[in-house]
Amino acid sequence: MIGKLNHVAIAVPDLDAAAATYRDTLGANVGAPQDEPDHGVTVVFIELPNTKIELLHPLGEDSPINGFLAKNPSGGIHHMCFEVDDIIAARDHLVASGARVLGDGNPKTGAHGKPVLFLHPKDFNGTLIELEEV
Repeated sequence: MIGKLNHVAIAVPDLDAAAATYRDTLGANVGAPQDEPDHGVTVVFIELPNTKIELLHPLGEDSPINGFLAKNPSGGIHHMCFEVDDIIAARDHLVASGARVLGDGNPKTGAHGKPVLFLHPKDFNGTLIELEEV
């Protein structure tokens, strides 16, 4: 069911500074900021040869990233995203196995324009997991 690692998301308090670190210090290919109002974040994707890094920054007062940054003021790893072929089949299998899907259980459109779901971190060793249909 689980496919390749699509990206690792890092919440950051300063999106411009974080993007500059990856671009200027590490020499990575850094994309442009992209607002995702449905998810309450602004994202920047960093393209690597084998995966991506997604920098997350709060977009608005109700952003779920605000709480994360309140607990982790310097930022940190927020979630990992894995690819799946069929997000509905993956969701149904996970729910039948006892995993909890966050929200109403229905996929939302993610930053790549594809369906995504998030899984409760308590069910995955303290790690928030995102699934993205490819």
